[in-house]
Amino acid sequence: MSAVESSPGTADVFGPAMEALSGALLGPPPLAGELPVARWHGIADLGDQALLAHCLDPTIDLGCGPGRLAQQLARNGVRVLGVDVSAVAVAQARARGVRAVRADALGPLPDTGRWRCALLADGNIGIGGDPARLLRRARRLLAPHGRVVVELARPGVALSTGVVRLRTPRGVSEPFPWAVVGPGAVHRVAAAAGLHVAGVHHVRERWFAVLARQGERRWPRG
Repeated sequence: MSAVESSPGTADVFGPAMEALSGALLGPPPLAGELPVARWHGIADLGDQALLAHCLDPTIDLGCGPGRLAQQLARNGVRVLGVDVSAVAVAQARARGVRAVRADALGPLPDTGRWRCALLADGNIGIGGDPARLLRRARRLLAPHGRVVVELARPGVALSTGVVRLRTPRGVSEPFPWAVVGPGAVHRVAAAAGLHVAGVHHVRERWFAVLARQGERRWPRG
């Protein structure tokens, strides 16, 4: 585990929001908005369960936050590793019994090429501000016939990238890149990453897509 821990200098932009249970992204629409941090600290709801039903064993949860989804995956019998750049979030996830490491989703990660699912939920397609690059990274993490499960913005939201700041009760962060992807844009972004959209799903005002490598049309059993 220590081999992939981030250096102490890694920015923990979301740490104050995780501690305060509140935060908002400041920037141009549709990037700006309140973050449901309190929900991230809760338990998985029915919308979460619908999304997690597409996660195979083993799953790597990129941007796991305080571990809500990784904890539920473990309860579902799925081996899961949470990854987050925030030291606060990783500590919170571990306190829930989640196996988690502090690392950059775009940097070195354990078991590259062996995961059957890479999960990008709760807006984490925005990490790094370049969704195609992030999905290429997720694709490289996968074993053959693996999948990426990615949560999307609401319909009508196009691919949007830009710079935001995070406002919390402790103040406003330095600017950092972010992105959002809506259902109408996911096919184009997936194709740029060497993936195709195997399905787009809508459950309780939550939208998500299941992506596979181009040329892989069938899922294995399991």
